[in-house]
This record gives sequence, structure tokens and C-alpha cells, in this order.
Amino acid sequence: MTVQGQETMQQVWDQQSVWSQSADRLKRLVETSRSRALALAVAAAVLGTAASQVMSRNTWLGTGLAFVAALAAGMSPLLARRGGPTQMSDWIRTRAVSEALKGEVYTCLSGAGPYADRANAAAVLMERADGFRANAADLVRHTAGVAPRSRALPPVSDVDTYIEHRLRQQIETYYRPKAAWMQSRVDLLGKVELAFGAVGALLAAAAGAFSVGGLAAWAAVIASVSITVTAHATAQRYAYQHLEFLRTTEELQRLLDRRRTGPAPTGESTGVFVSQCEHVISIQNEAWMIRWTVG
Repeated sequence: MTVQGQETMQQVWDQQSVWSQSADRLKRLVETSRSRALALAVAAAVLGTAASQVMSRNTWLGTGLAFVAALAAGMSPLLARRGGPTQMSDWIRTRAVSEALKGEVYTCLSGAGPYADRANAAAVLMERADGFRANAADLVRHTAGVAPRSRALPPVSDVDTYIEHRLRQQIETYYRPKAAWMQSRVDLLGKVELAFGAVGALLAAAAGAFSVGGLAAWAAVIASVSITVTAHATAQRYAYQHLEFLRTTEELQRLLDRRRTGPAPTGESTGVFVSQCEHVISIQNEAWMIRWTVG
């Protein structure tokens, strides 16, 4: 490939870096806003109950707790709005552009599919990259001021290096670790929900058995907090993402095994193989995006 072609691919690779960093920044905004909104909602419930029980003994302390509880209750939805549908949509679409550009660069470097003609590969890449960015023109504002990371093009020159630096890395350093991490989140939140349920039941039983009104109020708080945590876990879609990462890992591994044990590859079968791998990755991305968008 000519020097100009290499420069074109490096340009698209740099653009992918900008979109990836922008997506990461939007993701942090969404997740931080949601986590803080959750913390404030829990604080509002706890402090509100504490205020009602302290007020008769210490008016100043009770009033202070009530004020902080009201403030937390008021701030929680404001923070949650920063992680609302609009910000969510921008994050997901920005990530989609980043992943599309990455897939095109790897396919181009491997010389598969529309890039089989090496002489025109860089021009085709630039045309397709321009199309992705044009479809997301309203998101360009999120990339303002973001500089590309200094990094060389992936060391891919054929299907074998594509397998090593794209397919295997996706399986071993992304999808499998992500699936394990999502499973750990599911397990942790399940334990938290169980703990809240047990504490709530214990407080309710103690309140009924010993006629302690204050305990009944705290049982209601625990129930409220448990519902809030469950809603947060549902919104994060940990269980769904865990299944998607596992499914994609298995699909990619199956494609790799089939190529390794199948008949000797040809130019046509190599192009089909790379296209199938990128299709599996894109399907995972699309399924993930749809799930986050529709709830």
C-alpha cells in the first residue's frame, strides 16, 4: 500500500480514537449520574426516617436531618436526569460510530471484503468512514476538544494477523473478562438484595413482636432501599449484558474453530470469514444498543 494509503488509514484510526474517548466520557457521565442519584435516594430515605424519630428529642438535630433528607430527595432526580434518555442515546450512538470505524480499519488491514483490492482499499475506507460520521453529525459536539491518542495502526496485514490481533484479542481480553465482570455484578447485587430483604424481615418481625414503632419505620426504609437498588440493577442490565458477552464469545470461538479445522482457506472463504467475525461483533453491539435504548 502506498504512503498516502497508510496515512489515510492512520487518519481513520485516529478518528476512531476520538470517537472512542468521547463515548467513554459520555458513559462515565451517565453511570456517575445514576450512581449518585441512587446514593442520594437512599440517603433521603434513611435521613428522613432518622429525622422523624429524633425530632421529639432534639428539635435542632431533627430539623437538620429533615433538611438534608429533603435536599437529597430533590437532588436525586436532577442527577438522574443527567443520565437520562438523551445522554444515554448520545453515548450509545457515539460508541456505535467508534466500533464501526474500528471494524472497518481491521477489515481494511486484513484485505477482506470490500478491501480485497489493495490499491483502492484506503479510498474505500475513507468513504465508508465518512458515511458513518455523516450519519452521526449531531454528535460531533461531543468530540470537540478530544485529541486522538498516539497509537500506531494495528499490526494486521492478512487474515492470520487479523485472527491474532482482532479476533483472539476480542475473545480473550474483552468478551470473556466482560462476561465474568458482569456475572460478578449480578452475584453481588443478588447478595445485596437478599441482605436487605433479610434485614427488613427481621425489623418487621421485631417491631411486631416487641411493639416497637421505630423498628417498623426502619423496616419500611429498608424495603424502599431494596426496591431502589433492584431498580438500579435492572437499569444497568448486568444480567442481559452477561448473556450477550457469553453468546458473542461462543459465536466468535465457533468461527475460529471452524476455520482451524475446516478445509484449506481460499481468498473467497477468507473474505467471508472476516465478514462473519465482524458481523458477529456488530450484532452484539446492535443488540446491546437496542436493549439500552428501549429498556
